[in-house]
Amino acid sequence: MSSDKQAQLNGAYYGPSVPPPRQSYHPGRRGRGCGCCGCLFRFLLGLIVSVVVTLGLAILIFWLIFRPNNIKFHVTDASLTKFNLTATNNLQYNLTLNITARNPNKKIGVYYERISATAYYEDQRFVSMDLEKFYQGHKNTSVLSPVFKGEKLLVLGANELSEFNAEKNAGVYNIDVKLYLRIKFKVGKIKTWRFKPKVKCELKLPLSASGTSSGGFETTKCDIDY
Repeated sequence: MSSDKQAQLNGAYYGPSVPPPRQSYHPGRRGRGCGCCGCLFRFLLGLIVSVVVTLGLAILIFWLIFRPNNIKFHVTDASLTKFNLTATNNLQYNLTLNITARNPNKKIGVYYERISATAYYEDQRFVSMDLEKFYQGHKNTSVLSPVFKGEKLLVLGANELSEFNAEKNAGVYNIDVKLYLRIKFKVGKIKTWRFKPKVKCELKLPLSASGTSSGGFETTKCDIDY
C-alpha cells in the first residue's frame, strides 16, 4: 500500500513523460534553393565562356583578313645645339628631332588622338610637350618634328655628374626620347578601341655648335610597346 502511494506521489511529482515535438519536414525545399543557385552559376559561366570565345574568334578573323603590322618609328635627323649643365645643376638644352611614323598596313588607318613627346637624361625628365594630333592613312609615312628648348633643374649625384663630364669630353650625349600615344585604328568605317602604346628612342646625339643638324647622327630605330 505504501508502495502504491509512493508511486502515485512520484507520478504526481514528476508528471507524465512529454513526447518531443514533431519536426515539420518539407522535402525538396532546400534542394530547390541550391538548384536555383546552381542554375544561375552555370548560366553566368556559360555566358562568360560564350563572350570570350566570340571575342577571340572576332580577333582571329580580323587578324586573318587584315594582317595588321605594327607602326614603325625612326629618328631620322637630330640637331643638338646646346646641352650645358651649370654650376647649380640647371640643364640648358636646345634639341630638334625629325621622327618618322610609318603605317605599313594596306587596309588600316591610324588616328593619333594624343602624342606626348618627352626627353630624358640619366632617367630624369627634363622636357615634355604635346604634338598635333592627326590621321594617318594606309601605307603612309608621317614626320613628327618636336623642338625641345629651355632650362631644367636636374638632381644629379656624383656618378651622374661623372657621366655627364665624360659625355661632354666625347661630344656625344645619351638622351632618351619617349612618345606616349593614344591611338585608334580604322578599318573601313569601323574604329577600334583605344590603345596607349609607348615609343622609346635611345639616342646618341653629337653636339653641334653650328646650329645645323650634325652629320655624326645616325638614324635610330625606336622600340614600341603596346
